[in-house]
Amino acid sequence: MFVSDSAAVRRPRIQSRAEATILHADLDSFYASVEQRDQRWLRGKPVLVGGGVVLAASYEAKAFGVRTPMNVGQALRLCPHAVVVPPRMSAYAAASEAVFAVFHDTTPLVEGISIDEAFLDVGGLRRISGEPVEIAHRLRAEIATKVGLPISVGIAGTKFLAKVASADAKPDGLRLVEPGRELDFLHPLPVQRLWGVGKVTAAALHANGITRIGQLAELGEPHLRAILGPAAARHLFALAWARDPRRVETGRRRRSIGAQRALGRRGRAPEEIAAYLDGLTDRLGRRLRAADRSCRTVVLRLRFDDFSRATRSHTLLEATDATASIRHAARLLLDTAQPLVTERGLTLIGLSLTNLDDAGPRQLTLPLEPRAENTLDATLDDLRRRFGSTAVTRAALLKTGEGLSVPLLPD
Repeated sequence: MFVSDSAAVRRPRIQSRAEATILHADLDSFYASVEQRDQRWLRGKPVLVGGGVVLAASYEAKAFGVRTPMNVGQALRLCPHAVVVPPRMSAYAAASEAVFAVFHDTTPLVEGISIDEAFLDVGGLRRISGEPVEIAHRLRAEIATKVGLPISVGIAGTKFLAKVASADAKPDGLRLVEPGRELDFLHPLPVQRLWGVGKVTAAALHANGITRIGQLAELGEPHLRAILGPAAARHLFALAWARDPRRVETGRRRRSIGAQRALGRRGRAPEEIAAYLDGLTDRLGRRLRAADRSCRTVVLRLRFDDFSRATRSHTLLEATDATASIRHAARLLLDTAQPLVTERGLTLIGLSLTNLDDAGPRQLTLPLEPRAENTLDATLDDLRRRFGSTAVTRAALLKTGEGLSVPLLPD
């Protein structure tokens, strides 16, 4: 175990603000809460949303150890009396839209993180709306009244601390990290609460006797660098001392979009896997064009039967929003990974598009052909927009469908 160079040396308590004016608002067990709101008989009961995999679990189910994304069969062994309901993505998208309307009515400074959580900066609203704690209480009450959902809110001087505080407040609570007492709140917590500490990093820290954030803070960055490397050490050491100067940003567009499909543990023929990949490609191409974006890099993500994972990526010569170009790159990646799939079996396939850019005017390449407007992609997009995403689908997906399409924040 490493120890600090000097126990007497104390770092100053550095924070980005002298006041706690950043809110992190996070809906509680979002999908499950929507189901309990819309179906009264589910209230107070353990609810699992999903099919083969648990997409969300109510707190009544979590009390039995159910977690996401656990297999539903495993979840039912832990909680045999749980009620399994199929997901209703359109209902969740509508609920998210209503919640974000309340966020934007509260403050113009809203940074959406996902469809069920956001950061809000209320630092300039004291004369209009009162103290941050008062604003947070009203926010929770409005969402409960107008949308009918429970939400937890953390209040702090930094985004990181606000997010940790909202997790501490769950379920359906509010937690203020008072200025000057940030480290009193943060240091007793387990190191897993730091952004960037997953299973591997936590295991490395635990092997050196570091289980709490306070121990990591006292260790010193040089010793931490020897355990985790320079980048991770710098990042985690700063967070351990409550240093997070990031502001709440509005209007920032996402840097990637992705979709995935769980396949279960049954063996799949290569052509069946390829069909699922084509379905993901169609979905992402549609989202890309709807957001008026283009991509340069296609990333294939695989999870095998032994729970190991693999990632393959391909960067295109020029940005595109054409489904055919994206599909060609994705198929090349799958063909390259096929020996691994055959050897280990495949339980999940995912596709991401990164290096996104606006699909506006761009430098043309030979033979200097402009972007066509009347394309097959545009026609299919229009049909699916008017008649639903399943109005036109690939023949290979007629029996299985495209799979679940998780709602996203508007880009």
